[in-house]
Amino acid sequence: MRTVRVRLDLKKPANVPKGRINPRLLDATNEHDLTLQQQLDDAESMQATARFARRVRKRLGLTQTEFSRRIDVSLDTIRNWEQGKRCPTGAAKALLKVLDKAPESALLALS
Repeated sequence: MRTVRVRLDLKKPANVPKGRINPRLLDATNEHDLTLQQQLDDAESMQATARFARRVRKRLGLTQTEFSRRIDVSLDTIRNWEQGKRCPTGAAKALLKVLDKAPESALLALS
């Protein structure tokens, strides 16, 4: 795939390249449609996060119980993450990223 860099001068709208949109569909979109799409996007994001948490745990070869003990998080929290009911935030999200990239170091630091 080639990358093409374009400078846009927004003061001259005639110079702005036309995008690939369907103007009729865009004009027909209402707030209800936007809300539904936002809900679908949120659900997809939750499932992606659930898959990530599950993948990290499985790569470590740990059960949910063992994983919860090793990272000092309740078993219910691990289950909620993996079922897509909740998303890890803040420090928990950072810990999962570190466990994904450098599992040996992270587990050594946690022990």
